[in-house]
Amino acid sequence: MRDARPSAIYLKDYRPPAFLIERTELAFDLHEDRAIVEATLHLRRNSGVGAGEALVLHGQELELLWLALDGRELGEGEYSLAEDSLSIADVPDQFTLSSRCRIRPQDNTSLEGLYKSRTMFCTQCEAEGFRKITWYLDRPDVMAEFEVSIEAEKARYPVLLSNGNPVAAEDLGNGRHRARWHDPFPKPAYLFALVAGDLRSVDDSFTTRGGRQVSLRIFVEEKDLDKCDHAMISLKKSMRWDEEVYGREYDLDIFNIVAVDDFNMGAMENKSLNIFNSSCVLCSPETTTDKGFQTVEAIVAHEYFHNWSGNRVTCRDWFQLSLKEGFTVFRDAEFSADMGSRTVKRVEDATVMRTAQFAEDAGPMAHPVRPDSFIEISNFYTLTVYEKGAEVVRMIHTLLGPEAFRKGSDLYFERHDGQAVTCEDFVLAMEEASGTDLGQFRRWYAQAGTPLLSVGGDYDEDAQTYTLSVRQSTAPTPGQPEKQPLLIPLAVGLLGDAGNLPLQLEGEAPNVESEDNTHLVLKVTEAEQQFVFSGVRERPVPSLLRGFSAPVRLEYNYSREELCALMSRDDDGFVRWDAAQQLAISVLQEVEGQIREDQAARVDPLYLKACETLLQDTSLDPAMVAEMLRLPGEGYLAELAARRGGARVESIHLARETVLKALALHAEATWLEAYRRNVVNAPYAPVAGQIAARSLRNLSLEYLALAREEHIALARAQYASAGNMTDSLAALRVISQRGTDAQRDEALDDFYRRWQAEALVVNQWLQVQATVPGEGALARVQGLLQHEAFDLRNPNKVRSLVGGFANGNPLQFHRADGAGYRFHGEVIEALNTSNPQIAARLLAPLTRWRNYAAPQGAAMRTELERLAALPKLSPDVFEVLSKSLVD
Repeated sequence: MRDARPSAIYLKDYRPPAFLIERTELAFDLHEDRAIVEATLHLRRNSGVGAGEALVLHGQELELLWLALDGRELGEGEYSLAEDSLSIADVPDQFTLSSRCRIRPQDNTSLEGLYKSRTMFCTQCEAEGFRKITWYLDRPDVMAEFEVSIEAEKARYPVLLSNGNPVAAEDLGNGRHRARWHDPFPKPAYLFALVAGDLRSVDDSFTTRGGRQVSLRIFVEEKDLDKCDHAMISLKKSMRWDEEVYGREYDLDIFNIVAVDDFNMGAMENKSLNIFNSSCVLCSPETTTDKGFQTVEAIVAHEYFHNWSGNRVTCRDWFQLSLKEGFTVFRDAEFSADMGSRTVKRVEDATVMRTAQFAEDAGPMAHPVRPDSFIEISNFYTLTVYEKGAEVVRMIHTLLGPEAFRKGSDLYFERHDGQAVTCEDFVLAMEEASGTDLGQFRRWYAQAGTPLLSVGGDYDEDAQTYTLSVRQSTAPTPGQPEKQPLLIPLAVGLLGDAGNLPLQLEGEAPNVESEDNTHLVLKVTEAEQQFVFSGVRERPVPSLLRGFSAPVRLEYNYSREELCALMSRDDDGFVRWDAAQQLAISVLQEVEGQIREDQAARVDPLYLKACETLLQDTSLDPAMVAEMLRLPGEGYLAELAARRGGARVESIHLARETVLKALALHAEATWLEAYRRNVVNAPYAPVAGQIAARSLRNLSLEYLALAREEHIALARAQYASAGNMTDSLAALRVISQRGTDAQRDEALDDFYRRWQAEALVVNQWLQVQATVPGEGALARVQGLLQHEAFDLRNPNKVRSLVGGFANGNPLQFHRADGAGYRFHGEVIEALNTSNPQIAARLLAPLTRWRNYAAPQGAAMRTELERLAALPKLSPDVFEVLSKSLVD
């Protein structure tokens, strides 16, 4: 593939650092064409580790100006510089190393280390960005106290921020000024942060349970001051929730958030100075959708919760990334569930797992929650580490119960405060606090792939028993051909004619977990297992995987009538949604089969009637109804089809359109009634009741536009009168996807004229255009690359337009002539050298080439091979390509 292949790093090769840094002193001198960084590191040899070893510091793209050991300048022969390191062979056991280097933030397009986002200096150091700032032991198990000074031109950069508490501010008298900061909590370099810019702040305060008065500030450009209120409210909610649920108080006197336009990630939890992608902190009713408000609340919470699960207790090495991320995603999911609808939140999480994470598990980049190896750590900020890692933590919570889980988390925080630890340390704390053996459960951290639970049920009418037979298996994944049985919590119920039945498992004491005794968590530990329920007085329908109790695929041969029963009567919201999805998939696959056999497509009337009945039930949560009536996407259907011989893009698309149209026509009057019933007349607020009503109303609008062209007038009227971005954008999507070309162009042009000054809204405009169907889609997207609103250097715009096309316009991305793949590959090629992280993440749709039948699968592989043959590949892109092309 190329001559100089980057080498893999293995968990089994981990060694403690030979040196530790007790204190780090940094001085930044910022200019428009350069930054001078002076670092003074107070080091000592790590006793018992590598006696006599040379000091080796990480560093990339640094120009050395000066180097001194204990105050004595070193000559060139006393140290060695390589492309990514600085080595000194002979150092004492305790010493001070000082250096001065020049870096060029204005040219740093990778958005790692210190870089310029428009007019602002900012940093992103996780995972290994700090080595682009100065020479350092850039690894998470080296934790130091930081003292930082920042000097810059006062007019351009009146705000100078870093971690910890402000120590001093001084005017230097030559148009420049300096700020000093001190962080008393030792931290690894990846948590370092710096911001310098012309910013304004929205200020508030929070009083902790222990009486500490904390100053809260959100820094933004002046034009965005009116978009910070929701983030501030979310921050205060998060702080109170973490005290009440986990007993964790904030530990400093100040907490700052800064919004940055150019950012590879969503946000970063740097100690006391969280840096956010502006899309994850700025919101207002005029410019932000309901989903955007919920996202801001969740991400603000996530980054704040990291103060304990990630900062005070951090990961020993990057293989343990899920230690902080999985635990914190679980925490922010529980927070979001408490702030809104717990059932809808659970459905949203399960949808991400099934449509995206399961695909990752089935692809060439499949890896355990705790990976065994990597070439580029940035490639492992994945759904497996984050979302599956959160599901692993959730299973521990399910197995232990909330009280024992809280005891375990308390022990974990108390035992490891100020330490860099492992996933094993987290599980051990849970074991010790609860007295539960989680030995087998640990395999979830080490074993890749999505387990399959194949379940069968048998009812003995005479004995009044019901037997569930469960078989677990996990398909081979790269590097793991053989799999061992896992401990899987399988939550079950039994549905009778009048509702859920009481449960009694043979050989067990009566279940008292829930008041009505209808819910039980089974522990599946063997490859094959049976569970017998006694006292079952009627033939039940099994209610399986309640609450999505484990991240597994489940197979049970339900009849469509049984799915309708679960969909309408089960008392578990997730099971009701899941039954609706399974019924829809069964119908979609049946219709696709008819299309592929050139038969007349017929949509099962049972399904149409079940959906209409659901839509007519005004006692249900409208948000839940909307989720149940939303068909699975074409990407997920393609994943399912891959297991049946390969996905055929055209027939999947046509089948989904056929079912959508049939459901739209069958329930047209009911859709119209739901559209009218769910009007929100109150002033806009991102609260559960309003969000639910808008969700069902806008889904109804989508179906009505499919039923007949006359209903496009409803979308146009909604667009013209919408008082919030949720309704405006929903109407724009309907007009763009279902209206005439003239209606689409008129609406898109109007939307851009109204919102061209709001970058985050323009990103939504780009995404809408990327998903417009039809033969001209690719040409439209290619043209937008040259539009004044697009900038290839901005990750948000790349994700909106290029990612939106690849993931949201499957029929046009998967064109039979391969033009969609070639376009996608050309963008990746352009980003390979400028922003390797984003380039590698964009590769994901192409890596699934094995899922598709000819000609798409072959054309996707051809594009991957073209990219693999490029002469200079970043380690990020090289790793994904090399794994994707392994036969």
